[in-house]
Amino acid sequence: MRAEQLEALLADVAAGRLPPAAALDRLRHLPFEDLAFARIDHHRALRQGQPEVVFCEGKTLDQVVAICERLEAATGSFLGTRASEPAAAALRERFPRVVWNPVARTVLLGAPDAPAPAGGPILVVSAGTSDLPVAEEAAVVAEAFGTRVERLNDVGVAGIHRLLAAGDALKQARVVIVVAGMEGALPSVVGGLVAVPVIAVPTSVGYGASFGGLAALLGMLNSCAAGVTVVNIDNGFGAAAAASRICRA
Repeated sequence: MRAEQLEALLADVAAGRLPPAAALDRLRHLPFEDLAFARIDHHRALRQGQPEVVFCEGKTLDQVVAICERLEAATGSFLGTRASEPAAAALRERFPRVVWNPVARTVLLGAPDAPAPAGGPILVVSAGTSDLPVAEEAAVVAEAFGTRVERLNDVGVAGIHRLLAAGDALKQARVVIVVAGMEGALPSVVGGLVAVPVIAVPTSVGYGASFGGLAALLGMLNSCAAGVTVVNIDNGFGAAAAASRICRA
């Protein structure tokens, strides 16, 4: 339940438009709802300002659909990450309004009364086209969390002039998320150009000695640029959650 939903519910009770017993029934599943295979945290948006998000990978189709059904019943919306095409198809059959982003591997059912994205903008920068799945995940999640997002794609250090040509976008950003694989050098370059937080996301893109993103991760952790922080390999979701909180603070 979102904060504005709870406030409206309490206002209805105070004004006599809703009996207390009916309000109690709506609040019955706070702080969580037990489905045996999952305990859905309906209270998270009230605690953290961001709702629980479904990590679809590793779950059966029935589990994904069941969890999303309960989230939709509580808030009118849900967001899933690392969703497969079959999972997206199952959700779209149940919820025709679901938006499936095959690049980001996200499924999103937006609340009908959700306000337009505000704050930010968060600038999501990807080093190469192969980094787009992680970059798009970050962008979709940040937008779903109510933050304005701008995208800057394929501006890696192999052609640094492409990044330098986007100086206006860098200056306007409130937070910059930089997604890169290979040697992971791009966040250090961006960190040396901007005065805002930079969240680096290493990806598993690269040849053998990249060790599935470990080389990029270590390179980013050892950045000489101040103000660069690092999330886990391929964790576009984590970067978006942190960036959105920074913008909201």
